[in-house]
Amino acid sequence: MEPRISIITLGVSDIGRATRFYRDGLGFPVHEAGGESITFFALHDLLLALYPRDALATDIGEPHRPGAPPPAWHGFTIAHNVATRAEVDTVLSEAQTAGARLVKPAAETFWGGYSGYFADLDGFLWEVATGSGLPTEPDSPWTRRSTSAGTACRPPTGE
Repeated sequence: MEPRISIITLGVSDIGRATRFYRDGLGFPVHEAGGESITFFALHDLLLALYPRDALATDIGEPHRPGAPPPAWHGFTIAHNVATRAEVDTVLSEAQTAGARLVKPAAETFWGGYSGYFADLDGFLWEVATGSGLPTEPDSPWTRRSTSAGTACRPPTGE
């Protein structure tokens, strides 16, 4: 399998509300491939999709209870890396203004960075972070290096 992700789909409780949050509140650009039943956002080399949670469960074949609330902890986070601490604070503030819940205010991290977390309207957790070695632009010069366990992404070393 080629190591890439094409689309991340979030199962949401109200597609209109979620679309407005990401489009109007966070400024994500809508991709024309969407429609009334699914919204796509173009995020450089990746699409973020919003799809009704019940319809997604049906598509997957998962047993579900229509209208059931999402789990409190989804088991993953989505990261948005920025270049400066001020940008971390700004993005967290913008997300709150758009209706997100601040989960963890920005602070120094154990790995030497600075980050905070917000939950979107359906509880999906977003980390906003900055730190040495984190990619902040879609054309960051990250390179692929072979390891005995496969391929790992590492920042360039200037070699």
